[in-house]
Amino acid sequence: MKKILIILLLFPFTVFSQEVPDSLRAWQKGGIATINFSQVSLTNWASGGNSSASGVFLFKSFANYKKDKFSWDNSIDISYGGIKEKSKDFVKSNDKIDLNSKAGIQAKGNWNYAGLINFKSQFAQGYNESNSTDIISRFMAPGYLNAGIGMDFKTKKMSLLLAPIAGKFTFVMDDKLSANGDFGVDPGKNIRSELGAKVRFEYKNEILKNVTLETSLDLFSNYLHNPENIDVDWNVLVNLKVNEYLSANLVTRLIYDDDIKIEDSEGHSAPRVQFMEMFGVGLSLKF
Repeated sequence: MKKILIILLLFPFTVFSQEVPDSLRAWQKGGIATINFSQVSLTNWASGGNSSASGVFLFKSFANYKKDKFSWDNSIDISYGGIKEKSKDFVKSNDKIDLNSKAGIQAKGNWNYAGLINFKSQFAQGYNESNSTDIISRFMAPGYLNAGIGMDFKTKKMSLLLAPIAGKFTFVMDDKLSANGDFGVDPGKNIRSELGAKVRFEYKNEILKNVTLETSLDLFSNYLHNPENIDVDWNVLVNLKVNEYLSANLVTRLIYDDDIKIEDSEGHSAPRVQFMEMFGVGLSLKF
């Protein structure tokens, strides 16, 4: 019994005194979490305007594995934010879920045989601006699952995946939106499948001292339906580190999907370029 007790007491020290296993050395992990907040208060303001408050939460993390010729890159990019004006309901201004997993085997030099799985959706319900009860989106309405295999050119700062065989699956798990045929699904259906080619470009670099640029560009062409109409999803994050806990962030996202019809002010529906830009200063934690 005493021997067992001694072994149990010494076990943690013997473990932590050993060198880190190769399997752990092969992992690289990190990320950043940021909260931006702004507030405006107006009382008897002759120029007009409304008191408002807004906030945005950003979270990006990665876990990459590399050993010998095998690599496995994983990332998560989520954000949520909104605006509340005194006389209006809360309106979300940013809502994104973006998960990526890519495995590769080195072919020659910087080229790798690779396969990618990507999932995108949102957390909360979205409403028509003119009617706060008219839901136009929610979690998994839409949701996108992309998968592809091909060649990946990788360096420490960038990655370019060329996947001539790729699938795109669009989910609309809401009966009303499905019945309308929103987001390209056939009316009454919940899933749309597409076969095509995919290109994914990623770049991350400290372009200036304490200024980091991260960008990702996804392109998809459907072989079987209007292959010349390429779906685009381009994300940019510029992070300026003020000190250990303060940072400024510029976030942009550009989307074009030929299957998503958007109404203009005159009620005409057509595919249109979607663009979001956000700049904020707030608390930041890098890990």
